[in-house]
Amino acid sequence: MNKLTFRTATNADIPAMSKIRLSVRENVLSNPAFVTQKMYEDYLELLGRGWVCELDGRIIGFSYAAILDHSIWALFVDPDFEGLGAGKKLLHLATHWLFETGATSINLGTSVNSRAERFYLAQGWIRGEMKNQREVSFSLERAKSDM
Repeated sequence: MNKLTFRTATNADIPAMSKIRLSVRENVLSNPAFVTQKMYEDYLELLGRGWVCELDGRIIGFSYAAILDHSIWALFVDPDFEGLGAGKKLLHLATHWLFETGATSINLGTSVNSRAERFYLAQGWIRGEMKNQREVSFSLERAKSDM
């Protein structure tokens, strides 16, 4: 079996990340223009940090952590490579970084009644209120032993 590798994302990774974002089968963007090249760039350093997962040199997933509101801005895995553990590790990298920067709680939103919702629940996230008719909020508290 091939080994997954993880690293901090760079501007050169944005085309591959965008392609993955547009390939997902759930949490599909209603308008792809809503997520711009500049947003990807800004969340790499100015507004947070991003990570990619590679398999044989090909980017198969990515995550972004937003520093200002201590949230997960994005977590996506290419549908052809789901189930390999990339999403769990990418989520861990993002949450660990946010906790290291001082966050005591991290939040995110995802589509209700989705595989993503079940994924976050399985990772120990707490389901919160509905943000709107299609999106539910989640939070993850920093463990007391980590403080």
